[in-house]
Amino acid sequence: MLLCALALVAVTVAGCEKLARNMYDGAKQKPLRPSERFDDGNSSRPRVAGTVEYNRGILAATSSGVADREREARRIAAERAKAIPYPITMRLLARGRERFDIYCAPCHSRLGDGDGRIARRGFPHPPSYHIDRLRNAPDRHFYDVMTNGYGVMYPYRDRVAPEDRWAIVAYIRALQLSQDAPREALAANAHGKGSAK
Repeated sequence: MLLCALALVAVTVAGCEKLARNMYDGAKQKPLRPSERFDDGNSSRPRVAGTVEYNRGILAATSSGVADREREARRIAAERAKAIPYPITMRLLARGRERFDIYCAPCHSRLGDGDGRIARRGFPHPPSYHIDRLRNAPDRHFYDVMTNGYGVMYPYRDRVAPEDRWAIVAYIRALQLSQDAPREALAANAHGKGSAK
């Protein structure tokens, strides 16, 4: 019994890191407290001249700073824009169509006429994008509805990135144009003429 107790004490003492190293009792300084250790009497050390802050705020929890800062700047710019803040390109429209088909078409339909599959199964029909009120609505209206929801529509703020919301707005505008363009304008474009005859 005595032998077991001695073996237990020996294992405990041998495994005790505090006895092996004295780093736990080292001199430490609490920030912003007086200190006799430094000539200026302050435990906090001044920044080295030319030091540049790596990250702050929401970006501080990320692994890289530059790309995240650029992404955050684009997100903020997109959230503040009053109209589509990007050039309308085929790439933007393709991204908008992809996001529209995922998030919007189930209710609004692929044509944007408000007769999507979910609406056909009893959910309230959303308005058609092709009515005058929505054709004349500012771009920001569609962005805000996606962000905050409207009526029975759930907000998509946490599901669709701001850049993608603007891409969807661009695609909605393309849908509106495709469904509501005057026949004369289409005929003129089809023949490469500047005006209809």
